[in-house]
Amino acid sequence: MLSKVQEDRQKKMQAIDELGLDPRGWRYDNVEPAAEIKAGFIEDAEEGSQSARAAGRIVLFRDMGKMMFATLRDSSGQIQIALRKNILDETTWALAKNLDLGDIVGADGPIHRTRTGELTIWATSLTMLSKSLRPMPEKFHGLSDVEIRYRQRYLDLMTNPDSMATFKKRIEIIDLIRETLRGRRYMEVETPMMQSIYGGAAARPFVTHHNTFDCDLFMRISPELYLKRLLVGGMERVFEINRNFRNEGVDTSHNPEFTMMELYEAYADYNVMMEIAEDLFCDAAEKISKPALIAQRDRKLTEIAQIETDAQRVLNNKRSPLSDEEKQAEHDKRMARHAEETAAFPESPLAKAAAACEAGGLVLSYGEILLDFARPWTRAKYADLLQEHAGVSMDDVPAVRAKARELHIEEEKLDDAVVINEVFEATVEDHLVQPTFVCDYPAAICPLTRRDPNNPDIALRFELFAANMELANAYTELNDPEIQQANLAGQLKGEEDETMRVMDEDFITALEHGMPPAGGMGIGIDRMVMLLTDSQSIRDVVLFPLLRPITDDAPTEEPQDAPAE
Repeated sequence: MLSKVQEDRQKKMQAIDELGLDPRGWRYDNVEPAAEIKAGFIEDAEEGSQSARAAGRIVLFRDMGKMMFATLRDSSGQIQIALRKNILDETTWALAKNLDLGDIVGADGPIHRTRTGELTIWATSLTMLSKSLRPMPEKFHGLSDVEIRYRQRYLDLMTNPDSMATFKKRIEIIDLIRETLRGRRYMEVETPMMQSIYGGAAARPFVTHHNTFDCDLFMRISPELYLKRLLVGGMERVFEINRNFRNEGVDTSHNPEFTMMELYEAYADYNVMMEIAEDLFCDAAEKISKPALIAQRDRKLTEIAQIETDAQRVLNNKRSPLSDEEKQAEHDKRMARHAEETAAFPESPLAKAAAACEAGGLVLSYGEILLDFARPWTRAKYADLLQEHAGVSMDDVPAVRAKARELHIEEEKLDDAVVINEVFEATVEDHLVQPTFVCDYPAAICPLTRRDPNNPDIALRFELFAANMELANAYTELNDPEIQQANLAGQLKGEEDETMRVMDEDFITALEHGMPPAGGMGIGIDRMVMLLTDSQSIRDVVLFPLLRPITDDAPTEEPQDAPAE
C-alpha cells in the first residue's frame, strides 16, 4: 500500500508523463561534474560568457513563485541551478513545478554568481532524468541512523558527502597500492576463490557445494598457498587484491567478507616486507590522507566562522518576526557557541594533526588518537613486549600459565604456545597505539614461517599494529618441504578448526620442486582504509557489509518529505 508521500509523487510522475516527457529520462551527454564547473569558473569573465551542463540529484529546493532554486548533487559535489518562468518554455516550467527532493535532473545554461555569491547555472533548459517515488531522508545532509546507512548504502551515499568521500579515498588507496607495487616490478594475479583445500590462515571457512563435480568446496580464507605456487613456477614478484571469507565473529574491525592484499617476493625476507609496508601506508597517508585532513580542518574553521556570521544576520534581519530582545538573545546564544567552539577546536585531534602536517610531519587523527607515521616505525620483539606488559618471560611457561589464570583464560587444555599468545593478546595489544612492527613470534603458532636460524623456537614473522588494530602479517617464508609437511601434519591443542594446519599435498609437492627464499605479506585493506580515513568501524569502509537479515515483517514508517529549503 502506498503512503501519502508516494501517492503524491506518483501523481507528479503522471503529470510529467502527460506533458509528453519521460519521467525516467534518457541518455544525457556532455555532463560536467559539479566540482569541475566550479573549478573552471573564471571570476572576472564577462557575465553570460560562460555556460555549463550539470546533472544530479536535487538535495535542496526553493520555490519562490516565478523563480526556483535547486541544488544538484553529483559524485563530485554540488551546484545550484536557477529556474525562471520567463526563461523556460511552458512545458519545462510545468516540469519544474512537479519536481521533488530526490529527483535526478539535468540543466544547462550560463553560469554566474547570485547576489549572495553562490555560483549558479541559470538554466535555459531542464531535463527530467529520473523521478524519485520515495522521499529522501529528512535530513538531506546525512543519515544519522547507522543501521539504515549500512543496510541501504544508496541512501547514505546520496545524502552523506563524507561517506562518499571515504569510499573515494578507498579507491584512491587501492589504486596507489597497485601503482607502488607495479613500480617495484610486481605482477598482479588472480587465484581461486573456491578451493578444494583451504589454508594460509587460522580461520574457519565457509563451505559451498559444486553440483557438477558433486563435491564440497571452501570459500578461500587466504590466497597464500596459491601465490607461493606461483613463486615455484617462476613468477618472482606477485600480488593479489582479493576477497577473503572467514566464518567468524562480527565487530568494529571484523567482517566475514573482507578485502586483503597479499604479496610475495622471491629472494626477500620479512625485513623487506617491513620496508614495503611502511612505503604503502606512508605514501597513502602523505598523498591521500594528509591533504584531506588539512581540507577537513579548513572546512571546520569555516563552519565555526559561519556561526558568527549567522549570529550577526539574526541581529540585522529586519524581516524577522522576533522582537529585538528575542533577536539579541538568539544572537548571544550563537555567539556563545562560537566562542566555545573557537576555544575548543585548537585542542581537537583534527586541529593538532593538521598543524603537525603543515609543520612538515605526517600525523593523522584516528578518533581521539594522534598517529605519527614518521619513519622508521618501531620494531619491537614479541618476547620483550610480553615481558613489559604481562610481566612474564615467554620462556617461563609456568609463569605464563599463572598469568593466564589471573586473566581468567582457561589454559588447562591449551598448548603452551597457544597460552602464550592468548596472554599476549590480552595484555599487549591494547598498548600498540603508534605504528609498530611486532617481530619474532613463537614458532609453534606459525607453521608456514621460517625459523630463526639461531633459535628454532622463534618464527621470522611480524604483525603490524596501529591504533590497537592488526593491519598486516608477514613472514620470511618457509620453503623446506619436509618441515612444511611436518608442521601441517601437527596439531596444537586449542587451535581446533581455526588453524593453519590443514594438509595440502599438492602444495608440498610444489615446494619439493624448489621455492626460492622469499618474503610474503598480507595487508587488510579494510582496516588500512579505516586507519587512513579516520573511520571507527569496518562497516564505514565496506560498501555493503554483512548484516543480520531482517525477519520482522512489521511495516516500517514511511519517511515524510522534508520541507523545501
